[in-house]
Parts: sequence; C-alpha cells; structure tokens
Amino acid sequence: MEDGLKIERRDAVLELTIDRPKANAIDNRLSRALGDAFIAYRDDPSLRCCIIGAAGEKFFSAGWDLKAAAASGPDGESYGPGGFAGLTELFDLDKPVIAAVNGLAAGGGFELALSADLIIAAEHATFFLPEAQIGLIPDAGGVFRLPRRIPQAIAMEVLFAGRRLTAAEALQFGLVNRVVALSEVWNAAREMAARILETAPLSAMAIKQAHRLTRHLDLPAAYQALRGGKVPAYDKVRQSNDYYEGAKAFAEKRQPVWKGA
Repeated sequence: MEDGLKIERRDAVLELTIDRPKANAIDNRLSRALGDAFIAYRDDPSLRCCIIGAAGEKFFSAGWDLKAAAASGPDGESYGPGGFAGLTELFDLDKPVIAAVNGLAAGGGFELALSADLIIAAEHATFFLPEAQIGLIPDAGGVFRLPRRIPQAIAMEVLFAGRRLTAAEALQFGLVNRVVALSEVWNAAREMAARILETAPLSAMAIKQAHRLTRHLDLPAAYQALRGGKVPAYDKVRQSNDYYEGAKAFAEKRQPVWKGA
C-alpha cells in the first residue's frame, strides 16, 4: 500500500480506503492509483458497487497535497486516468459509487465525495471548499457539481466564502443520504451496497447512464433520448433475460436470480 490506497473486494463490492496520514491528502501517485482502481471497477462485470472511504477518525481527505504540488511545480501535476482522485472526470462509470465520509472532506476531498452517487457521513463530518481563499477554484468538479446538488445560494456561499457544511446541514440540503455515528460509517455504506446488490445489475447501470445522458435535457427531450436509442444501457436492459426475470420471480413467488445478461 505504498501509494496510500487499500483495495479490498467483498464479493461484488469493491472497497477503496484512502490511508495517507495525517490528512489523507491526495498526491499524483494516489490519484493515479485511484484512477486505476475505478477503471478496474468499471470494466469488471462481476463488480457491482464501489465504496470509497478513508482511514482514521478525523479526515476523509484534505484534498490535493499542496506540499507535494509545491515541490513538483506545475509541470509535475499528473492526476492520471479519471482526473483528480480517479473519479472526478471518469464520466463513463455507469455503476454505483458510495462515499463513506468519516470526517473532514475539504477541497478535492469534498470534490471526490461529490463525484460519488451516494454519501454516508459521520456525525462530525464537515464539507468545505477553501480554494478561493488560496487563489484557486475548485476545478475538480466542485464549481460544477455543488450548485447542482444543493440550493444555489448555499452552494455559492460555500464556493465564494468558504462556508463549512456540517453533516446535519448536508443532510438537510439533500447532499448526503445518511448521517451516522463514526463507528457505523462503513457498516451503513455496506448496508446500502447490499441493497444495491439486490437490484438487477443492468438496471442499475441503465439508471445511472440515463441520468448522466439526459439530466441537461428538458423532460420531452429526455424521453426522446431514452426511446430513441441514445441511452445504450437502457436498450441493453430491454434486450436482456433479466428484463423478464423480475416478473417471472414475482409470479413464481421467489427471489429473482439476476444474470446481468
């Protein structure tokens, strides 16, 4: 684990743990390792859900390792595949990702969490984007994603003024799915992953892809894209054996057996 990333597979769930004391900051090496892991998850049909979390009790991630960046200079910045932290620009990952936020998610750490589909947060977790205070902008997705996830006025206060969101506020604004005790963060994420595994794998992929490809469209245009072959994962669902398995299982009073085909 020299790159600061622990990778563990639990059946169909891939667990990624950032472990880079003291603040779980992300340098080039860790970013590339995360990118490789997320791409491996994307390309492995036997993996159906991914949890990204962190070691320790204080930091999810303090974001970009500024000391490493200063030492390497502008020519040394190389995030690797998937952009910063391997996920922020991995736009074709049509599988669920859960962020298990165990503490402070600052800067790029917050942007990594924003790149996930679902967020479980510890009660003491906080979220903020300090980039404007140090002459930068949150260009690993924060400036784009946050105003789409919470009320615009609140998002702009976070972006302009560095407002910190508590876990309770993040839950209130719909940014996180659940707030739990620190000791329960991973368990809650695993419980959510287990619920996802009960669903048809092709359906989960089609839902994420349909959302990704149509969220910028108005409702009639979104329907047209879906019905007109612009969402390949949806067409794959309709042509699969699993498309009929759910109805058959219901009629036969049994649990469905998903094949992913």
